[in-house]
Amino acid sequence: MRQHFTFDCAGETLAATLDEADGTTGLLIVSGGNEIRSGAHAGMAALAAAVAAAGHPVMRYDRRGIGDSTGENAGFESTCDDIAAAVQAMRTRVPSLARLVAFGNCDAASALALYGPAAGIDALVLANMWTLESESDEPDEAEAAATMTAGAIRSRYLAKLKDPRELWRLASGGVDIGKLVRGLRQAAAKTEVTGLAAKLGQALAEMPVPAKLLVAEHDRTAMWFLEHWDSAPFAAARANAGITMARLDSGSHSFASAGDKAWLRERILEALAEKTPFIRVRDAQPQT
Repeated sequence: MRQHFTFDCAGETLAATLDEADGTTGLLIVSGGNEIRSGAHAGMAALAAAVAAAGHPVMRYDRRGIGDSTGENAGFESTCDDIAAAVQAMRTRVPSLARLVAFGNCDAASALALYGPAAGIDALVLANMWTLESESDEPDEAEAAATMTAGAIRSRYLAKLKDPRELWRLASGGVDIGKLVRGLRQAAAKTEVTGLAAKLGQALAEMPVPAKLLVAEHDRTAMWFLEHWDSAPFAAARANAGITMARLDSGSHSFASAGDKAWLRERILEALAEKTPFIRVRDAQPQT
């Protein structure tokens, strides 16, 4: 059965949906971007129904300023209180809950990495983590050159140079030589990890609960994350024994195809079924 209810968060009222099930391990879905709790094309609602049918209660909610919730939408980095309030609401609504796993895609994954453990979440499933300072997920050609990491730019231009149509455009004057030169210069530059990426690297390095990282390998956001993940500043995160990674041969950021949806659902069910204890090495603190 599916319930609709509200709960309080810092003086505001947040709308939530609970898909009931008898299991004592539950799933909290945190929406990414400015999506409402049902997700793109009701994808999160369908995921919740499938996971509940497998025996796990699932809760979704609209953060402050989104969908049916009151308040101001101040972006994913302001959602520490929202996540904590949602965890408390689910534990109150499902008193038999013994273990809580949280799933987020894109900036919701980043928010969970920063704030999830301190909120009392027992395990995380983090898909296509957002690592950029800008919240725009659709940069144009010029913006892409300004925000893509060096490795992503190298892959981009290598693909172009292998494409006969792009070579013809270059020979016929259809390519902006200035942009090409700027892009190649940036590709040769050293990747620097700062800002949000640095905070996420620290959060993952110090992650005190199991975290499963999911990446759709050909998605641009996932490519940015992988570039950071493979960099030297993320070495401590890669060494964290509680973090695992699963890769999907797909370019779909939202796991849109039937096959991608099935893969995502199976990875989440794996995390829900996991019984191996993970020792907290330190008290979790939100990254500020």
